Amino acid sequence: MHYPNRAHKRWITRYHRARVHALADLEKALEAEPMSDNTFVYTTYIRTTPEKLWQALTDSSFTGRYWGATFDTDWRPGSEMAWHQRDWTSKHAEQVVLEADPYTKLSYTWHTFDSAFAEAFGMSPDDVAAWGAEPRSKVTFELDEAGDELVELTVVHDGFQPGSAVLEGISGGWPSILSNLETLLETGEVLPEPAG
Repeated sequence: MHYPNRAHKRWITRYHRARVHALADLEKALEAEPMSDNTFVYTTYIRTTPEKLWQALTDSSFTGRYWGATFDTDWRPGSEMAWHQRDWTSKHAEQVVLEADPYTKLSYTWHTFDSAFAEAFGMSPDDVAAWGAEPRSKVTFELDEAGDELVELTVVHDGFQPGSAVLEGISGGWPSILSNLETLLETGEVLPEPAG
């Protein structure tokens, strides 16, 4: 529904404009490229700068807070990444940085699934073995300035086979990680751990 300009200004006050913009951003994200059966895509808007967001994606003092994961790498394309989370560490020759264009784009291959991962995260060894048999996926973070201290972050996690159990697992995990990242950058705090 379209309102005359004067009514628009009266009803959508400066206090509600942020909500209107958020809905417009949501509409844009939903109308963007559709997610295929073997790709996870998530877009969010974070009140920060590309420089701060890049630091939050690459600096272990940040990733450890909102994700619980830290990385040993120099963030150069082709460099190996050691992944640490809880009491588990993953290092593999195919676990590498693919692209690192500061403040714009970061991409790397996903970690290896092994029996130590199953033990650290209390998962079924058979399920994790099935995950480990799938092709290695990759994640890409695309950063675009969307206004004054507002960054559009799009996460594309792909390389999955049809019916991938890993895709199902990461599809539930990414929204929580990214909400925690947004909260940390915008408030300096992380979301509280869920009860239970």
